[in-house]
Amino acid sequence: MVIALGVAAYFGYVYFKTKNAVDKTYDPHTQVQIKKGEFNGKHKFAVLLMGTDTGALDRTEKVGNTDTMILAIVNPQKKHYTLMSIPRDTMAQMVGNDEFKVEKINAAYPLGGSRMAMDSVSKLINVPIKYYAVVNMGGIMKMIRYVGGINIRPTLSFEYGGYIFKKGKLTHMGGGSALAYSRMRYDDPRGDYGRQERQRQVITTLIKKAVSVSSLSNLDSILTSVSGNVKTNLPFSALQQIAMNYRSCADHEKSDYLHGYDAKINEAAYQVQSTEELQRASDYCRKELGLEPETINNNETFQNTKNIENGFKFGSSKVQEYHIYDYVEEGGN
Repeated sequence: MVIALGVAAYFGYVYFKTKNAVDKTYDPHTQVQIKKGEFNGKHKFAVLLMGTDTGALDRTEKVGNTDTMILAIVNPQKKHYTLMSIPRDTMAQMVGNDEFKVEKINAAYPLGGSRMAMDSVSKLINVPIKYYAVVNMGGIMKMIRYVGGINIRPTLSFEYGGYIFKKGKLTHMGGGSALAYSRMRYDDPRGDYGRQERQRQVITTLIKKAVSVSSLSNLDSILTSVSGNVKTNLPFSALQQIAMNYRSCADHEKSDYLHGYDAKINEAAYQVQSTEELQRASDYCRKELGLEPETINNNETFQNTKNIENGFKFGSSKVQEYHIYDYVEEGGN
């Protein structure tokens, strides 16, 4: 009886400690209606994950661009989750802006918050996005530190931020080294695409470590880190159901990313996605969500058509000029 009461007291403590921490992450300004049974373990769902470039490695901006933008889709029927990376320099319409505006996709969050970020990514690949979670890089460092670090085999050899990484060598990384590993871009022959792969590698490893029993010993520190560095429109009740009903999906992960082309827009470096690539990503994500495919028709496909008419060639190895033409959405919006 004493042991049973002790166990009950401990899990009661864990519950209320967790609820208190998670409640602090909730953003009521982006509240959405959650249907009964929506997270019962049978329904697929998507969450836009964003990492802001604040709070670590000398980044001090209060509202930073989203260095990381990943659409996570959980599929309980296949018992896996999919991470679709959106390159930070992707050309996209800022959906919800007062006037027609095209920027790099990572500018959506500082311009219009999580709502503009979700709407802009949703419009880009024609996938409904209802939920989001944003974490600053300082928070990533703390969470990795509090779970006892993570073990990763680097995808390439390089040195960055004072840390040395050897390709293929199993490496134990603390918060600082994991952040350095996931942030380096210019010395990677694949550029931002290589960095996206490393970011997904860090995230998936952290997820597996965070849900392990061994992390319970640092529960207080982990929860404190989460509450101070994460914002989401998923309330505690929804997160509780996700943790209980979708745990089996955490062990199996698939990765993909938008493949773009280097281009110059008003002298600034961008990634532009071909209409075929946007359609491919849309079809893939919609299939994972159990939705029928739809033909992409948005600002980006319009701009692609106009630029191709004026000589732009997708597939060229050259960095070409890409022009932004006035766009009026169907319906006059």
